[in-house]
Amino acid sequence: MQFPILSFIVFTPIVSGLLIFLIPADRKTEARVAALAAGLLALLLSIWAYFSYDVAAGGYQFVEQYTWLPMLGISYHVGLDGMNAPLVLLTGIVMFTGVLISWGVDDRPREFFGFLFILATGVFGVFVALDLFMLFFFYEIAVFPMYLLISIWGWKVTREYAAMKLTLYLFIGSVVALVGALAMYFVSGLGTFDMIALEQAGFSPEFQRLVFPFVFFGFAVLGGIFPFHNWSPDGHVAAPTAVSMFHAGVLMKLGAFAALRVGIMLLPEGAKAHMWWIILLTLVNVVYGAFIASVQSDFKYVIGFSSVSHMGLVAMGFATLNKAGMLGAGIQMFSHGVMTALFFAVVGMVYDQAHTREIPNLGGFRKAMPLVAVAFIVGGLVSMGMPGFSGFVAEFPIFMGLWGTYPWIAIAAAISIVVTASYIIRIIGNVFFGKLPDAFEGHIRDVNALDKVALVFLSAVLIIVGVYPSIMVPMVESGVTYILRLLGGA
Repeated sequence: MQFPILSFIVFTPIVSGLLIFLIPADRKTEARVAALAAGLLALLLSIWAYFSYDVAAGGYQFVEQYTWLPMLGISYHVGLDGMNAPLVLLTGIVMFTGVLISWGVDDRPREFFGFLFILATGVFGVFVALDLFMLFFFYEIAVFPMYLLISIWGWKVTREYAAMKLTLYLFIGSVVALVGALAMYFVSGLGTFDMIALEQAGFSPEFQRLVFPFVFFGFAVLGGIFPFHNWSPDGHVAAPTAVSMFHAGVLMKLGAFAALRVGIMLLPEGAKAHMWWIILLTLVNVVYGAFIASVQSDFKYVIGFSSVSHMGLVAMGFATLNKAGMLGAGIQMFSHGVMTALFFAVVGMVYDQAHTREIPNLGGFRKAMPLVAVAFIVGGLVSMGMPGFSGFVAEFPIFMGLWGTYPWIAIAAAISIVVTASYIIRIIGNVFFGKLPDAFEGHIRDVNALDKVALVFLSAVLIIVGVYPSIMVPMVESGVTYILRLLGGA
């Protein structure tokens, strides 16, 4: 019997979180150390699973299946393939670095890390779930702690508003998706929520065309697709740093992945029928998000709208329904996740020192925080899609896939590359170079060792995937090949 590594990955965070809750409230250092140990364990397990995956064999591996409610056809069924293995690794990376960045949280760190780890279990669970009911179960586990993490530890100015807005959007989206999922369950006649079985259910084209928008958009709300995206920047800005890293780095991928897994893979004929107009919505995401980011004066809002723009590229790649586009989208989910985690970590570090995020009031931070400046530049080069960084490995195939099916969309979407470069260069110049404002003289100090470890680790991942894409491309390619088979070679 093989070691149940996926179950360990899924349940390590929630068990750790519950144990952290048992630590006395006044023993804050012990809570932080326990959280760091749990985060490191989750990271090591996710690395182990990623590099143990047999790319040559492909398909679902490390599969575990246990009957839970046989009368309803519900089972605990998990597995790893070429599409979700990078996302499991991404979650481990963001979880570990999020703990490092949050070492200075002094307001109830026990509860903060406890809720953060419950959130992590939900995310891991969605990525590996092969049972539709379990996917929804973990999905709701992932959404619920976000409200508490933002409303309690978030930015005081907007945290209540942003937390409620985020929660309502995501719960309404999940209910809409659930309608489609239940329709599939009853119409299939199989009496099971097993997604491997539902892939072969043979739903009629008419049924697929009817149900696909419910499932796809229900999940794509969390992916930030236009016009259901405006919860996202507010949520990013109000959340504490580690939660922003999780929110943009992982949670938005959860929505995109679920839209792929349940929408495109279970309803391929519906995907073919609707993708021509969905790709127009993703174009709005990409171009509009970049333009709105470029006019923001709040450092964190720039990254928030940039995230909306880059997540549009993920949906756009999936919407091409061809190999190049979907390959790029799979890599972009990982690349964007690490990049935004790095960006929000940098924003948090600058804000902790300056107590303002207004870009015109900042400047010269390179002198006091050189590593932070270098890390932001690395993230910026990834964001611009520069060769040698993971952003290029992800975005180039997306545009190649677009050019093969929608050349005019590819040309229009390319505008975002120029706009992205403009606001990244503006931030680098205004925040990190120039003269340090007199108000900050003598008050700005360098970040601590744990922050530096997080910055170096995240930056290194982005460079490694860019310089050595073979570490990820063949794996994602194997997942895409399976999806294209379901689409009938589309």
